[in-house]
Amino acid sequence: MVATPLSPKSLDELNDLLKNDVKVKVAVLDAGACSTSVDGVLRGKFMSKEKFLSAASSDGFGFCSVIFGWDIHDTVYSRELLISNKANGYRDIIASIDLSTYRRIPWENNVPFFLVSFFDPDTKNPLAVDPRGTLKTATERAGKLGYEAYAGVEYEYFNFKETPESASSKGFNSLQPLTPGMHGYSLLRTQLNNDYFLELFDKSIEFQVPIEGHHTETGPGVLETALAYTHALRMADNAILFKYMAKSVGMVHGIIPSFMAKPWGNLPGCSGHVHVSLRDKDGKNVFAVSGDEAATGRKDASYDDTKFISQEGEWFLAGILDGIADVLPLLVPTINGYKRLVGGEAFWAPNAVTYGYDSRAASIRIISPPSCPPIRD
Repeated sequence: MVATPLSPKSLDELNDLLKNDVKVKVAVLDAGACSTSVDGVLRGKFMSKEKFLSAASSDGFGFCSVIFGWDIHDTVYSRELLISNKANGYRDIIASIDLSTYRRIPWENNVPFFLVSFFDPDTKNPLAVDPRGTLKTATERAGKLGYEAYAGVEYEYFNFKETPESASSKGFNSLQPLTPGMHGYSLLRTQLNNDYFLELFDKSIEFQVPIEGHHTETGPGVLETALAYTHALRMADNAILFKYMAKSVGMVHGIIPSFMAKPWGNLPGCSGHVHVSLRDKDGKNVFAVSGDEAATGRKDASYDDTKFISQEGEWFLAGILDGIADVLPLLVPTINGYKRLVGGEAFWAPNAVTYGYDSRAASIRIISPPSCPPIRD
C-alpha cells in the first residue's frame, strides 16, 4: 500500500499530527464504492479527536452494517444479506482506521480525514463485502506470487449547471449542461467555467489524489480526468475520493458532476477506464517485453495483437476475457448502465468479450509498443 505523505506510522505521530485539531472526519466505503461497481457511496461522519484516538489505539469502532444492506436511497434490500438483516438487528461491524490514508480536506477547513476498513466483530477477519478488504486480499495473493499490482483510472463525467434543489424540482429531467455542444479536447471551452475547471485539478492535488490529465471530452459539459498511476490499493482509494472531491467542489460552484453511465439517451455515455499492470520483486513491469522483443515483438506470441506484451501479460489477458462476463453484473449493475451496451447504439462502449491492440472499440485495449513507448519500470 502506498501511504499518503505525512501519514503517521505510530500513535505518537498521530497525536502530534492532530495536536491542533478538535475533530476528525472518517469515511467508509459501501459495497460498491470502488471505481466501478454498484452504488459507489462514500459514507462517513465527524468524530471528536478523543473518540477517534481511542478507536485508532484499539481494533476500531462500531459502524452499522446496514450500509451493506440498503441502496443509494437508504432503502433496505428486499432480499437481505447475511451480514446485515433484521434477524441480527443490523448489528455493528468493526470499522478499523487505516492510518496510511491520512489527508486533510482543503475545502472543509483542512479537517483531518481517514478511510476505514471493515472486519467481522466475531472472527476479526476482513469482510468479503468490503471493497477495500477484498482488494487487499487480492493484492496479498498477488504478493505471495511475487507480484505487486498497480493501476490507473480515467473518469469521464457530465457536468450540469444545477443544484440538488433545482435538479429535484425538475424531476431530474432536462438538466442544463455546463456548456453546450460537443467539444472534445477544447482549450477554449474550459474557460467558460475556468474557476471550477482549475479547482478540480488543484483541490485534487491538495487532497492527495494526484492527477495526470484533465480536459474536456465529447459531449455537452463533459470532462475527463486521468488519475496518476499508482499501487492498486491506493488507486482504488483515489478513485472514490476523486468523485467525492469533484462533487464537493461542484457544490461550491452550483454545478453537479454526474458519473452516471449514460445521462443522455442520444449521446455517448461516461466511461471509466481502468489500466492495470503487475511488477515483480525487482520493480520490473511483468507485462512488458524487453531486449530485442521490444523492437520486433515476441516470436512465440499467440497473435499479432499480443506480440508486444509478455507471456505473463497474455495469460493475464486470457484470464480477464474468461472472467469478464461473470463480473459484468458488478461492472454494469444498473438499467442506465446497460443502455450504453445496446447493439448498434453502443457509442464507444464495447458490448462483447473482445480485445484489441490499441483499439478503443474493444472491451480490453492492449497498450504497448510500437504505438507507445515501452512501459516504464
